[in-house]
Amino acid sequence: MKVEIWSDVMCPFCYIGKRRFEKAMESFEYSDEVEIIWRSFQLNPDMETDPEANINEYLAEAKGWSLEQARQMNKRVTNMAAEEGLEYNMEQAVVANSFDAHQLVQFAKDRGKGSEMEEALFKAYFTDGKNTAEHATLIELAENIGIDPTEAKSILENNSYANAVKHDIQLAKNINITGVPFFLFNQKFAVSGARETEVFLKALKQSWNAQLQEDPQE
Repeated sequence: MKVEIWSDVMCPFCYIGKRRFEKAMESFEYSDEVEIIWRSFQLNPDMETDPEANINEYLAEAKGWSLEQARQMNKRVTNMAAEEGLEYNMEQAVVANSFDAHQLVQFAKDRGKGSEMEEALFKAYFTDGKNTAEHATLIELAENIGIDPTEAKSILENNSYANAVKHDIQLAKNINITGVPFFLFNQKFAVSGARETEVFLKALKQSWNAQLQEDPQE
């Protein structure tokens, strides 16, 4: 069974959704039979990386909110993340375009380390306040999960996985995905957003049972 997950490194709900999905997988009897495919999505492809920018000010300007509204939103999402055991330090988050981070995820997928790369990037962005658009940071994160840093450096410098990122973004448009996280189970059942763990578990079971009905040999 396949589960495709569209997400963006700078999306706070994507990290929360990842953790809730993982909890559902822990309770799913056939989790060993599930192939997880991480797919790229950019919430703001035109975002310019600015390490000096304040995330609250950026969010307020981008969404047309007041600064206080932006702070309250980040506070709510920080509390939401804490319930899943995640530490968000939003005041330290670096405003960074995620395209190169997605290239690194695509590369890591080819090395069988897509989920590990996603986790490392989420933690770097939301917990550690690292610049996830900076090549030196991305190369270090790749090396930390066992990827050859020389290879990582090469693919970033040459934009080797740019087309793979664009392909995923186009796939999202083709099936009318307008926000992330978005989970697609066997291309039939969909879960949009960082839903409760029970919702993910139900989708896993429904998809598995539907697959069995189509092919009893599975």
